[in-house]
Parts: sequence; C-alpha cells; structure tokens
Amino acid sequence: MPSGGARSPTHLAMIGIDTNVLLRLLVRDDDAQARAAERFIATHCSPENPGFVSLVVIVETAWALRRFYQYERSQIANALGSLLNVGELEIESADDVRSAVAAFETSAAGLVDCLVARTNVSSGCEYTVTFDRRAAKLAGFELLKGG
Repeated sequence: MPSGGARSPTHLAMIGIDTNVLLRLLVRDDDAQARAAERFIATHCSPENPGFVSLVVIVETAWALRRFYQYERSQIANALGSLLNVGELEIESADDVRSAVAAFETSAAGLVDCLVARTNVSSGCEYTVTFDRRAAKLAGFELLKGG
C-alpha cells in the first residue's frame, strides 16, 4: 500500500490517473500504451471505485492536446467532454470542469481562465480580478484597470 495514509478495510483506495495515461486513451498515438491504459481502467476502475483525475491533469491534458497534437478548441472541448462521461473516472470538480469546457468552447479565453473563473465562483468568490482583457470577458471575471 502506498505511504501517506491508511486505508480502511471497507473502503478501497482511489487510484490517480496521470496525464500521459489520459492522452494515450484520447489520442491513441502509441498502440501498446493505449491498450495498457484501457486494460488498467477496465481492471482497476469502476463507477463504484473510479480512477481519480485531478484539475491539474485536466489542464495539462488540454495543454498537451493543443501544444503537441495541434488540436483545435472544439477538439479539446470534445476530448475533455468525453472524459467527463467516463463512469470509471472521477474528475475533480467535475461540474466546474464541465462549465469551464463549455465556456472555453464558446469564448476566446483559455481553458485555464475558464476553469479559474468557474472554480472561484464555486468557492464563493463574487468575481476574480484580472489584467487579462480576454479573460475579463468571461462571467466571473472583472478587469482590473490601472498600471
């Protein structure tokens, strides 16, 4: 058992899923790794005990899809949307990710800005101040003038 915490006998420990595993599932650019990722999900993850995908992994996945695979905004939104529908995965703050992906798909703002706006509102922020004019067009942001 990994260090860092005890597991109760009645509760299975959740397993985290890294960006490169998601990318193999989404892009399928390495057949052996894609099959290994599929086997892992099939044998170790279920709706009752899903694999965990953190917000950092979501952001890194979107970045890699754009940077290395030249995915367009709509392709990135579709890929992330498909992950949100996998019952064997638990996406951290899934409702925030879903809202951020929808905003990302229909705006000029980056996914990170969309996610910042959404998670800050969910955390009780009235709004988030920014100097980024593109981000300021999103609901949940206010442009900070000056400087």
